[in-house]
Amino acid sequence: MIGVNNRVHLAEAEGALRRRILEHWMLEGVTIPDPASTYVGADVQIGQDTILLPNTHLTGTSSVGEDCLIGPNSFIEDTIIGNRCTIHSSVLEGATLEHEVVIGPYAHLRSGAYLEQGVHMGNFGEVKNSRLQKGVKMGHFSYIGDANIGAETNIGAGTITCNFDGEKKNFTEIGENAFIGSDTMLVAPVRIGKGARTGAGSVVTRDVPDNSVAVGIPARVIQRTGKQRDD
Repeated sequence: MIGVNNRVHLAEAEGALRRRILEHWMLEGVTIPDPASTYVGADVQIGQDTILLPNTHLTGTSSVGEDCLIGPNSFIEDTIIGNRCTIHSSVLEGATLEHEVVIGPYAHLRSGAYLEQGVHMGNFGEVKNSRLQKGVKMGHFSYIGDANIGAETNIGAGTITCNFDGEKKNFTEIGENAFIGSDTMLVAPVRIGKGARTGAGSVVTRDVPDNSVAVGIPARVIQRTGKQRDD
C-alpha cells in the first residue's frame, strides 16, 4: 500500500498501475519489447499476438485486434482496430479500422474516419469524418475530409477535398475504381463517378460522370467511355 500525498507519490502510483496493466497483456499473449516506453490505458483491449513497439500509447476506450503491429511512436485514442493491421508512427483519434489496414508512417486519422478492409494509407495523409471503402489506396500527402471513397479507388499524392466553404462543411463522393490524379483539388460539394479519372493538378468544381476523364483548372470532361468530346 502507498499513499498519494504529492505529485511524486502520484507518479509512483501510476507507474505501479501501468506495470500491472502491461504485465497482464503480456501474459495474455501481447508482445511488448520495451514496457518502459509503452503506455496502455486501463480500458484498452488488445488481441493475442499483437506487437506494441516502443513509444506506443493506447488510451481511452481503444481496442486492437489480433496479430497487429502497432508503433513505434504511435498514439491511439478511442479507436477500434481490426485484426492484422499495421500502424507505423501515426496518430489515430476516434477512428475505426477493419481488418488488414496499413497506416503510416506519420498518418493522422481524426474523429469519424472509417477505413474498410485492406485500405492502405501512406505517410503524411489525413482523414477526417470520411469512409474509405475496401481496398482504397491513399499513398501520401493527401487530405480527405467529409467524404465517401468507393472501393478500390486510388487517391494520388497531394489530393485535397476542399470541404469548407467558409461557413459549412460540404461532402465529396467518389465512386468505386476511380483514379484521382496527384495534386487534384476536389471543391465540395462534388461527385466523382465510378471509374472516373482526374488529371494531375486538376481543380474539380463540378461533378464528373462515370467512366470519364476530367482535367484542367477548372476541370472539364475531355473523354467519356473512350470517346473524345467535340467541345
